Amino acid sequence: MSISDNQRKLFWVAARKLGWTEDQLRPALAQIAGVTSVNDLDRDGFDAMMGFFEYCGFTPLSAKGKDYGDRPGMASFAQIELIRALWSEYTRRQAGEDELKKWLANKWHVSSLRFVTAEMAGKMIAALKAMKARAA
Repeated sequence: MSISDNQRKLFWVAARKLGWTEDQLRPALAQIAGVTSVNDLDRDGFDAMMGFFEYCGFTPLSAKGKDYGDRPGMASFAQIELIRALWSEYTRRQAGEDELKKWLANKWHVSSLRFVTAEMAGKMIAALKAMKARAA
């Protein structure tokens, strides 16, 4: 089975970052993956070539996850995600972001979770846990 378009793009990004040309890649493809063209790579060959690229110095970007940066006094990303999860559990996944924003505006006077302070987040989490317990 051939590799996906995204894997093919990653292959070429790695080759360019290492400064390799197509002529330099062909022998590596033949020796490591047993193919003559990137289009002929299968999953195992792709993994072998990416391992070789990493050995040669290529470091792929790692998925860092969401982060709101350094926001002193504001709710952390983990607190915001906990609020979203508790809201989802409380509403039994029947209410989405719009309803959450209405609850935030009516009850807490903020238009979005990104404006929640750390102090407010603790209170919201406690309130949602209590609401969830009462609903159960």
